[in-house]
Amino acid sequence: MKSRILKLTGGGGLKVKVNQKLKEKINESVQAVLPITSIVLLLSVTLIPLELSTVALFISGAFLLIMGMGFFQFGVEMSMIPLGEGIGSQLFKSKKLIVVVALCFAMGFIITVAEPDLQVLANQVASIPNEVLIYSVAFGVGIFLALAVLRILFHLSLSKLLIMFYIFLLLLSWVAPNEFVSVAFDAGGVTTGPITVPFIMALGIGLNASYHSQSQDSFGLVAFGSIGPIMIVLLLGIFYHPSEAIYEMSILPEVTTLNDVIQVFLIELPHYMK
Repeated sequence: MKSRILKLTGGGGLKVKVNQKLKEKINESVQAVLPITSIVLLLSVTLIPLELSTVALFISGAFLLIMGMGFFQFGVEMSMIPLGEGIGSQLFKSKKLIVVVALCFAMGFIITVAEPDLQVLANQVASIPNEVLIYSVAFGVGIFLALAVLRILFHLSLSKLLIMFYIFLLLLSWVAPNEFVSVAFDAGGVTTGPITVPFIMALGIGLNASYHSQSQDSFGLVAFGSIGPIMIVLLLGIFYHPSEAIYEMSILPEVTTLNDVIQVFLIELPHYMK
């Protein structure tokens, strides 16, 4: 039995492969975070001098961001991509179209609520309650993910549908309040987040493999998903009239030692874990 396990894992090859994959993801995080970190530090020395405490918190946050993104992307690749492919390959086994549409909507809704980018965006828009914006964007992604699957089923033209919907978005942007237009198009970027993109693309691969459709039919899921948040937020701006909100600027705490830096992050950690 022991020799069989060693054979299956390649004599510890699985552990080596996992370590290599984790190292690869952390390196990708370094490449993504290091340029902007270097620019901010350069500006803090030349044009905009910052207090030493602020710089210490910034460097500590950048290090935690690199490690967190590395583990996060590693987890996404190990779990979300196989999950999306598995669901996509099993989805068409249901003969009821309403079941397929409902499941696609539910997956798009849930995966968007879990998207970290959307949480950050909601905190930046003070005039709309966080829950209203999050669930509205998630509703839009769910609706258009279901429409994208219907497009694959009925072999509809992707380019014609995208042109039609974006013309409608431009018309909506002229009617919607100006304050909501920029928020709406920023919300469209939610579907390019680290959770949504791997899952939706894996779902498209699974759908394409199980449905035996043409290879180009699996494209367009992310493009369709991006339309939903923009449209819903523009409609939200037309019909939803929030009360005037006061934006409170965050104040960084004063720190003098490394222990103070660690204490600040430990105090905030339970909030972000929640």
